[in-house]
Amino acid sequence: MYPEEMVKPMRAELSDAGFQELYSAGDVDGALAKDGTTLVVVNSVCGCAARNARPGVKMSLSGDKKPNNLVTVFAGVDKDAVDAARKHMFPFPPSSPSVALFKNGELVHMLERHHIEGRPAELIAENLRDAYAEFC
Repeated sequence: MYPEEMVKPMRAELSDAGFQELYSAGDVDGALAKDGTTLVVVNSVCGCAARNARPGVKMSLSGDKKPNNLVTVFAGVDKDAVDAARKHMFPFPPSSPSVALFKNGELVHMLERHHIEGRPAELIAENLRDAYAEFC
């Protein structure tokens, strides 16, 4: 578990952009039970991938089409919420950071760490905008 003072600015980067922070399995299940599209970001302290994932996710929301619901869980901190989110992301293996788009509770698009690491925020945003165009 990471200390809260370490993850606070990383949490704020998404919560300040309108993402609801989820802390329990019930929170995750409730968020994914909503109609419409839900973007789930598994946030992480990883500097090599998460430092571009968070800005990329935020940039992706600048277009006309975007998810109805924005939520986030934090790997290494919110264990129950992360475990629940990852169950919904099956068959993809655990990955952090990662970004998943759900439509009416069904996983329709997934960005795993290997899709994020080493890529600039602009490419991450473009990938997500393409998914929004198709599913939102």
